[in-house]
Amino acid sequence: MRPSVLDPLFVPITSLAGVGPKVGTLIERVVPADLGDRPARAADLLFVLPNTVIDRRNRPGIALSAEGQIVTLEVRVDRHQPPPRGNRSVPYRVYAHDDTGEIALTFFHAHAAYLQKMLPEGERVVISGRMEWFNGRPTMVHPDHIAPIDEAEGLPLVEPVYPLTAGLSAKVLRRAIGQALGRLPEFPEWQDDAFMRRHTFPSFGDALARIHNPKDPLDVAVEGSAWRRLAYDEFLAGQVSLALVRAKIRRLSGRPLVGDGRIVEKLREALPYKLTPSQEFALGEINADLADPERMLRLLQGDVGSGKTVVALLAMGRAVEAGGQAALMAPTEILARQHLSTIAPLAEKAGLRVAILTGREKGRERSETLEGLTSGAIDIVVGTHALFQETVTFHDLVLAVVDEQHRFGVHQRLAITAKGDAPDMLVMTATPIPRTLVLTAFGDMDVSKLTEKPAGRQPIRTVTLPLERLDELVERMRDAVAEGQKIYWICPLVEESEEIKLMSAEDRFASLKPLFGDRIGLVHGRMKGAEKDEAMRAFKQGETRILIATTVIEVGVDVPDATIMVIEHAERFGLAQLHQLRGRVGRGDRSSSCVLLYKDPLGETAKRRLSVMRETEDGFRIAEEDLKLRGEGELLGTRQSGTPGFQVARIEFHADLLEAARDDARLILSRDPELQSERGQALRLLLYLFGRDEAVRLLRAG
Repeated sequence: MRPSVLDPLFVPITSLAGVGPKVGTLIERVVPADLGDRPARAADLLFVLPNTVIDRRNRPGIALSAEGQIVTLEVRVDRHQPPPRGNRSVPYRVYAHDDTGEIALTFFHAHAAYLQKMLPEGERVVISGRMEWFNGRPTMVHPDHIAPIDEAEGLPLVEPVYPLTAGLSAKVLRRAIGQALGRLPEFPEWQDDAFMRRHTFPSFGDALARIHNPKDPLDVAVEGSAWRRLAYDEFLAGQVSLALVRAKIRRLSGRPLVGDGRIVEKLREALPYKLTPSQEFALGEINADLADPERMLRLLQGDVGSGKTVVALLAMGRAVEAGGQAALMAPTEILARQHLSTIAPLAEKAGLRVAILTGREKGRERSETLEGLTSGAIDIVVGTHALFQETVTFHDLVLAVVDEQHRFGVHQRLAITAKGDAPDMLVMTATPIPRTLVLTAFGDMDVSKLTEKPAGRQPIRTVTLPLERLDELVERMRDAVAEGQKIYWICPLVEESEEIKLMSAEDRFASLKPLFGDRIGLVHGRMKGAEKDEAMRAFKQGETRILIATTVIEVGVDVPDATIMVIEHAERFGLAQLHQLRGRVGRGDRSSSCVLLYKDPLGETAKRRLSVMRETEDGFRIAEEDLKLRGEGELLGTRQSGTPGFQVARIEFHADLLEAARDDARLILSRDPELQSERGQALRLLLYLFGRDEAVRLLRAG
């Protein structure tokens, strides 16, 4: 049950005065909470924070007020000048003065009686608004505030400015937020005293009051202590709920997986190269997790081509030695088959039985695979989300490896978990995720990083080229093909589009076909699986030398002797994606290059992106830059993948608090796993306030 102290905040916003269904719908558009299908509540309004303030403490006098400045003036009203009768297009003007000069107050479509009451001739009044100068004369159009001199005390000197949407007035929103604040009860403190003092944090209620009723622009600053306090609250709520999910998954206790080393030894012997130091280190961390009775939940991060699949294979070998089965799941069929081609030859040398299961396996082949999984005859299965289906049962699944995490949500992780008796989980991602985001999205996981490229990998030379010089590039490609090189050419679209004027894969293929004849192939997402495979096979075998493609090939496709990557309209791609695509070349022993074709003129962000690509091949540095350029929501494709966007916290300003929140959450739950203590009970309130009701349910479910 939700604690009753929260009831006043958990009413629908339509129960507030002045908020009917129509206004309610408008307010829901500016509420930062992810509402899903529930209506907005009063609590959601607390976190609609101002994005700036109007400072009305500025009182320079009429003559000294600068153009465009918001000023507050004390003036005496001289005379009214209504528009001529019947001509509503001329504004109503009121003239007034102070010691420094005269001003015209201008009103369009005005009600004369109202203005005469608000601005009586001969009276002194306080006005506030934006100053404008026309032909050397000061004017103020529709002042924001007008008050008699004796009521001027009530004028908000520092006024918060909120995000709005068409049809929603600032006044209505401010009144609704004021009512929500008025419903805020006195909460017990859920933060640690010493931590609060060290960071000079106000209480939760004070922080909200300071931001919504600022006395100074600093009160609303994202770096100010009030905003930082709320950001920390939000981080802590997120980290506590991730830790509770983790505890829930861990409580389905795993079992120690320890083998005698013979399979792993054979796999190592089958490798044509030695593992890099960081592969060995990551493997050590994974083996320690497998040997532990607690379930493993580990994220393996490594740049394109850093050898994650091999690390996963050795971990799966370990699982089979311990008497169980392992599954490797990839987001696309192309990737699943790619993994199979890496794993199968090595696994066979070690005597392991490997199978594949995607949507394409049908009939007898499929039923044999399903049978082998149920009986335990198959040791390792590689597949797509087809592995989730009800019909798939395992003899004893002890290790699940999931590739490209951000395409699989937490619930899918739980679905594959249900296939075995709480299997260990290893999640691999080639998208280097900055440390801060690892904490927010995967706070429930331990992290291993692969930092070097495997031996023999060549650095990739990256150049930028404007589209006007396309002919030079095509000439250079003719030479490269004559020398026997292979080239990828990436386009942003599959086919021509009316709305977006970009080169599509099909058009580029058509334009280059007359020059290169049957040495050129095409692959894109709308083709049937078999057609895609055929195009990839022909390119791999060298029957075609140029492959025109869309970003289907971004993830995991491996053609070691491809040496040139051309990315057309590179300015349209994000940094992470450019980096992924570039990683498709430079996999063999010949030097490789990547050409970023762009269309002038470039915006600032696009310029910065392309120069980062020229400067570095370090995926982690690129990810950090990407975070700066795009903000955290975009980076993980939040909108589609359901990783946490924040209501209050701003990663670029508050990242330092994230680590503290994670440590705090772990400490709290190690001492009080059911949140029963005094602080634990207060923390339950925090979880509800930030919409983490699910986590509280986990506590109850036990």
